[in-house]
Amino acid sequence: MLEYRIIPVTPFAQNCSLLWCSETRKAAVVDPGGDIDRIEAAIAEAGVELEKILLTHGHIDHAGATAELARRHAVPIEGPQEEERFWIDALEDQSRMFGFPPVEGFTPDRWLNDGDEVSVGAVTLQVLHCPGHTPGHVVFFDPASRLAVVGDVLFAGSIGRTDFPRGDHGALVTAIRTKLWPLGDDVRFIPGHGPMSTFGTERASNPFVGEGR
Repeated sequence: MLEYRIIPVTPFAQNCSLLWCSETRKAAVVDPGGDIDRIEAAIAEAGVELEKILLTHGHIDHAGATAELARRHAVPIEGPQEEERFWIDALEDQSRMFGFPPVEGFTPDRWLNDGDEVSVGAVTLQVLHCPGHTPGHVVFFDPASRLAVVGDVLFAGSIGRTDFPRGDHGALVTAIRTKLWPLGDDVRFIPGHGPMSTFGTERASNPFVGEGR
């Protein structure tokens, strides 16, 4: 069974997620954007063993502490999709632009593609490539617990910005409607910022991608 804890990090209040398998106590950190001591405290408090880092995309508030966390724990980095190299290679520039501490560069150990799977202990997550906010953005979905980690694709009452370089509003809306909605209205999701919601709630009422729009 998949369990989770949300850890707000960085001045952007980004929802870093600690996911773990209740059977094996193996864990993954999704989107360690910063505040690494806070992330490590959550790992210790949960009593789990970190086995990997998962990334939805390469923006600084989601990926800034990735290299340091991976080095400290000697764990691999999986994701995003390879088109995200564009943003990951620019992390140093992003850190200066947004006033973040200096960051270590990295290359993921495994780029992910639509239809891939990643494991967290005995739990298997599905990977969906959902471009638009950024070109290589991915979403992680656990069919058993009906939980998705969607990064900055979808929020409660909103969707991801597409005014950054290589953003694509049409691609984002298409990804939400064709890849997320079919997973089911009952799916709960952890967004990159703000409160959790369900796909059903957003499909019914989200002003950007709700039914009737």
